[in-house]
Amino acid sequence: MKIKNRFEKLTQKQFALVLILPAIIMVFAIVIYPLINALIQSFFDYNLARPNIKPFIGLGNYLDILKDNYFWKSLSSTIYFAVFSILLELVLGFIIALVLNEKFIGRWAVRTIIILPWAIPPVVNATIWKWIANSEYGSLNSVLYSLGIINKYRIWLSDPFWAMVLVIAANVWKYTPLAAILFLAALQTIPEELYEAAKIDGASPFRRIINITIPYIKPALIIVLILRTLEVFKVFDFVFVMTRGGPAFRTTFISYYVYLDTFTNLNIGRGSAIAYIVLLFMVFLSYLYIRNLRSSDIY
Repeated sequence: MKIKNRFEKLTQKQFALVLILPAIIMVFAIVIYPLINALIQSFFDYNLARPNIKPFIGLGNYLDILKDNYFWKSLSSTIYFAVFSILLELVLGFIIALVLNEKFIGRWAVRTIIILPWAIPPVVNATIWKWIANSEYGSLNSVLYSLGIINKYRIWLSDPFWAMVLVIAANVWKYTPLAAILFLAALQTIPEELYEAAKIDGASPFRRIINITIPYIKPALIIVLILRTLEVFKVFDFVFVMTRGGPAFRTTFISYYVYLDTFTNLNIGRGSAIAYIVLLFMVFLSYLYIRNLRSSDIY
């Protein structure tokens, strides 16, 4: 009764604050505190091999990273991976969405099936692709050898170029359905009258896509770009399972580089600094995307 009376005396704002207080505490404990702690650690020469010695070095970690060739190599690999992965996901997702937006028998079943790759956990997906590329029993070698394209089984993941191609393929296969579903939702908001008017004016299907479809789904396009850019720069599981960053550092993306510096070399300070550099880069990209989204509002 006492608790009930206390709640009755609260104003609406106070009661709302009481309700969201647990969520605020969880966000602070899981997100805000680690961010602040990592920022503080980035200003120290903090290595777990000597945990009691943590001299303050200011921007020393940041300056050291910016002079590190391996950092720039991992960043360039990440950008290469991001550009091709996101471009393929957008193109394939748009094509799939256009097909699924048409009326045909079994459309609901196809829409359900298309989500399955996205539903598979990333580690499982990476393991499947690692098996596909296996040099002894992988289906990739088997199919190409049967077709006469290769004359002997190859170790695909030991080649820098093909290792990158397979990691991109695994990523695209998993996340293209996300782009397709978001594009499909945007396509269904376009008034049919616009297409009918365009047909009457003699516009070809290609012109209708360029002048009607793409402008209307541009907000969804920007949202997919933001989501996938943030996710691509955090890719870790595909690399860890398929290549472990190799061969020749080719698939050591920035997230995996942070892992190596932090948990293999035990350099907490330097790893935190790398993570913050990447965070600032991602925030800048997100800002550009969101600004473009606001300027593209056609509704």
